[in-house]
This record gives sequence, C-alpha cells and structure tokens, in this order.
Amino acid sequence: MGAGGPRRGAGPPDGGWGWAVLGACFVVTGFAYGFPKAVSVFFRALMRDFGAGYSDTAWVSSIMLAMLYGTGPVSSILVTRFGCRPVMLVGGLLASAGMVLASFATRLLELYLTAGVLTGLGLALNFQPSLIMLGLYFERRRPLANGLAAAGSPVFLSALSPLGQQLLERFGWRGGFLLLGGLLLHCCACGAAEAQRAGLRLREAPPGGRPRRRLLDVAVCADRAFGVYAVTKFLMALGLFVPAILLVNYAKDAGVPDADAAFLLSIVGFVDIVARPACGALAGLARLRPRVAYLFSLALMANGLTDLSSARARSYGALVAFCVAFGLSYGMVGALQFEVLMAAVGSHRFPSALGLVLLVEAVAVLIGPPSAGRLVDALKNYEIIFYLAGSEVALAGVFMAVATNCCLRRSRDTRPGQGAEGGASDTEDAEAEGDSEALPTAAEPPGSLEAREVPTPGARPAEPEVEAEPGPDPKSV
Repeated sequence: MGAGGPRRGAGPPDGGWGWAVLGACFVVTGFAYGFPKAVSVFFRALMRDFGAGYSDTAWVSSIMLAMLYGTGPVSSILVTRFGCRPVMLVGGLLASAGMVLASFATRLLELYLTAGVLTGLGLALNFQPSLIMLGLYFERRRPLANGLAAAGSPVFLSALSPLGQQLLERFGWRGGFLLLGGLLLHCCACGAAEAQRAGLRLREAPPGGRPRRRLLDVAVCADRAFGVYAVTKFLMALGLFVPAILLVNYAKDAGVPDADAAFLLSIVGFVDIVARPACGALAGLARLRPRVAYLFSLALMANGLTDLSSARARSYGALVAFCVAFGLSYGMVGALQFEVLMAAVGSHRFPSALGLVLLVEAVAVLIGPPSAGRLVDALKNYEIIFYLAGSEVALAGVFMAVATNCCLRRSRDTRPGQGAEGGASDTEDAEAEGDSEALPTAAEPPGSLEAREVPTPGARPAEPEVEAEPGPDPKSV
C-alpha cells in the first residue's frame, strides 16, 4: 500500500494531517480561481507595449481559464495513472514556468502559449488533485472542509490583485510576471503535503479478479445523479460569472465614480470570504447534510433572483446591497458545488466525475461571458444582461431541485431491483461494500447524499486483497 497509506477499509481521518491537506487545497484553490483574474491588472501595460486592443489582450486570462476547466479529463487520467502528488508537483512547475517564460515574450501569441496555455495547464493539474485528496481526508467534516478550501478563491483574489499592481509599478509587467512565476512554486509545496496519504488507492477490481485500469470512468455519465449535476453546472456557468465581470462597468455607466465602482468588487469578495466557510459548516449539520443538493439549488435560486431584482439598480446604495446579496449567494454556491458532486458519485468515482464536469463547465464559460460582452456592445444596455444571467442561474437552481426530487422518487421505486443490475456497477458496489465507511454509490440520487452510518451485513469480501496479487500496481490517487 505504500508508506503512510492507510489499510484497506480505513476511513478518512477527518483531522490530523488532513488539516495540512486542507491548507494546501486552500492555497491551490486560491491560485486556480484568483490568478487568471488578477493577471488583468497587467492588461493596460500589455496593450501599450504590444499595440493590441483590450479584447486581444484579455485572451490571456480567457485561455488560462479555458485550460483550467477544459483539461479536466486529462487531469483525471493523470491522477488515476500516477497519483495526486506527482501530478501536483509537475503542475506547479508548469504553472511557474509559464509565467517565467511569459516575462520574455515579444508577441501576444507567445503570451497566449506561455501565460495562457502553460500556466493554465499547470493550475489545472494542481486544482483537481487537491479536491480529490480533500475528499479522501474528510468525510464527517467534509462540507466544512470544502467551504474552508473554497474560501481560498476570494482571499487570493483580494490579495493578488493589489500585489500585481504593486509589482507592475515597481518592476514593470515583465518583472511582475517573473516574480509571480516564483510565487506559483508554492503549488509544488502544496503537492508535497499529499505525501502522507499517497498510498490510498481507488481501484475497480471484480471479486477474485485482477484490477481493471480505467483511467477515465466515462460510465459515470450514465448515472442519473451525475447527469442532473452536469446539466445544472452548465446552466449555472452560463450566467453565474457575468454580473461580477460587468459590475464595475455597470456602476460607472450609472454615474458612480471610478474608485467607488472598483470598491464594489471588494465588497463582493469580503462577503464571499465569510459566506463560504459559514455555508460549509451549515451544510455539515446532521439535518441538512442529507439535503445538501436542495441547499445548493436554494443558493442558485437566491443568486439568480439577486441578479433579477438588481437589474435596475442605479444608486450606489442599491449597488452595495446587490453586492452583499450577490456575495452571500455566490459564496454559498462556491462552498457547496464540489460537496454535492462528492456526495453524489462517491470518492471512488469523483476523479473522473470532476474532470468531466469541468469540461462541461468550460463550454459554458466560453459561451456565457463572451456572449454577454457582445450583447452589451450591441445593445448598450446592462439591464437585459442581468435579466438573462439571473434567469439562467435561477433556472439551474429550479432544475436541480426538481430533478433531484424526481431521481429520489425513482430510486425509491426501483431500489428492490438494484441488485440485479450487472456490468461495471456491480463491481463498484462490491468494492464499496468492502470499506468500513462506505460512501454513497453512483446509483444513489443526490437527494440521498449522506454517507452510510451502518455497513451492509456481510460487507467484508471473502476474496484476498488486491494488493497481495502479483501484477501491475493499482492506480493511485
């Protein structure tokens, strides 16, 4: 099993070294979500030096985000094949190398390939494994752990933006990129924090058989719970980020001074920092955790209704009220989104599910915000954008609640015949039964997301452990 790895059947420790892993996930999440946005402080200098327009320069951040989301399946395959620690170490090196090389760029194309593709890929190879490891270290306190880790996004965004501005003023954009590249080496240190539980393996071995390597479990797409979640995330990503992107320009268009307009994003960030861990703690309560999918849908509907009700806000007081409500609901969504997926598919299928969901979200991110920008340019009106974005996010919340309820009812009707299902699901069920603290199987709906308290009778398999068999080493996480 490897040094430091627990024995088969050992449950997540919910503490101990897990807090160090949580700290590493906090840092990685902050870099992954905050870095592409913080780079925007360099855009004016890049536009001046390269003689480019804003839209061409903004592709640096867009490509970085596209790599973060779109390479999800690639990250899943690498994690399954090599484990979390080596993937995160390589990711940290790639992210750092991308920014260092970008400091020597002489054309925008070179910036696209270095800061965009290379750094974006490095951040992706850090972000996904950190979430996987977090799920392996926490079970009872997992909602709180997810909320605390998600708080890294607003914290780092609030810190990296002013840091980037200081670096730009003191060293120019080239010196700033070089120093930010060195800062990204901290991702390697975060990857090293996964060493203690590196021996924990996710495997799919039929009773009495050899382990079957499935680097990307696309069969999870047939799971109803995953399908509901994927559709919800697609609808959500179409509109969730649009108000935050347009907020400053919307406030300026309403006659708000530039400094006050920029401070609105800080308000969103401060509220978001508090909302994420608070919502994570709330979702961990015994009465709410089985209904975490409904809590997620409530957060989405609240966010959508906030956009709809604030579409005509013109005074600064009304915009501040919008920022508080938006930051609260946005933080709730950020704290719950991965907890819902973990609970829906279980830890043994989470790596593949996360990669596929990020790919779906990448498509939506490339459609939603750019389309909103084009509509603003064409219509010169922000109200319709807020209406569209709010409608999309609210629709995602309604769909999540209704589909979850339907899946729960259908599961209750078909539960007596579940044992007759064959194929890969039988293998996964047999494997899950072998753990003393079994997580929900893929057949369970997202409305029944709490980990089982009592193991199934006769849960211990009679066959010898997989590790005792000769052959290739099972894939590690």
